[in-house]
Amino acid sequence: MSLSVSITRQQGDFTLDAAFDAPEGITALLGKSGSGKTSIVNAVAGLVRPDRGRITLDGEVLFDSARGMHVPPSRRRLGYVFQDGRLFPHFNVRQNLTYGLRFAPSGATGPDLASVCDMLGLSHLTDRRPGALSGGEKQRVAIGRALLSRPRMLLMDEPLASLDSARKAEILPYLERLRDDTGLPILYVSHSVPEIARLATTVVLIDAGKVTGAGPAERILSDPSVVRQIGLREAGAVIPTRVLEHHDDGLSELVFSGGRLLLPRIDKPPETPVRVRILAHDVILSLHAPQGMSALNTLPVTVLSLREGDGPGMIAQLQCGDDRLLARITRRSATAMDLSPGKPLFAVIKSVAVARADVGAG
Repeated sequence: MSLSVSITRQQGDFTLDAAFDAPEGITALLGKSGSGKTSIVNAVAGLVRPDRGRITLDGEVLFDSARGMHVPPSRRRLGYVFQDGRLFPHFNVRQNLTYGLRFAPSGATGPDLASVCDMLGLSHLTDRRPGALSGGEKQRVAIGRALLSRPRMLLMDEPLASLDSARKAEILPYLERLRDDTGLPILYVSHSVPEIARLATTVVLIDAGKVTGAGPAERILSDPSVVRQIGLREAGAVIPTRVLEHHDDGLSELVFSGGRLLLPRIDKPPETPVRVRILAHDVILSLHAPQGMSALNTLPVTVLSLREGDGPGMIAQLQCGDDRLLARITRRSATAMDLSPGKPLFAVIKSVAVARADVGAG
């Protein structure tokens, strides 16, 4: 099932003019606050009506200005998870969850209450009321309620924005399970690059109401041209790997197209797919294979491109097997190393530089 969006809408001085396709998996709308992400999701949900354009889901027209079509929100069969959960305070968890069943069409298939509780870790909470839940637990209930409405697609608008880092870490594995186990397409709004890098299969970049890039998460996030939009500190690449083995010294060995990585222990069995985010400022470049260093990961790479910034730094895009890395270096270093596209190098990455939050289910 895929979503196709091509819309324009004038909102005061702000012009939304966005077109993209969202295939199966999690399609993330990534952009700064005020860039138009929520307006796009609300248009898909039918909560706002674009001035012009067309929206289709799996070939069914939800909106078409040329034909005067605007399917009401209640008939679109979309589950919407808001930033604040919006649970009924006088209902317990079970009652909040089963409320979603009221909106499931007759004959529609989907997970039942028991399987939703199991997937989202809610089985021990069903008798509690929202006031006795943490922020992460409330969001999991809101997701479960949306799932039980048997939607064709989930819309999630900054579902983790109101949570602290501990609660985000708590809920991210559940979102990965939702992505991997249900097969339900998800349109996901966020301005958090780490969140998107961990969850998204497709990324759509939004800036000032326009789409500035779209494609697989690995390709979009490793594109140097994206750095200006997401910021230098967030620049990095997403690498699909799998667990090879665990060592007695507390390290896990991962394998990917460019070689092997040693990282602090990952609680996944061998052969499990794992996606790893490696930040550009954690990658050191060397002309020769280094020896006698504390860093454990040395990968052969080739320079693909060099992109200068406004200051003394630049971003090097590197080919590593079939995958790509980014390295943040100074122009002085690039000159001293005589870097240019096609030059072979070695990328050095400290094992402890990769944060636990940057390792997720593949």
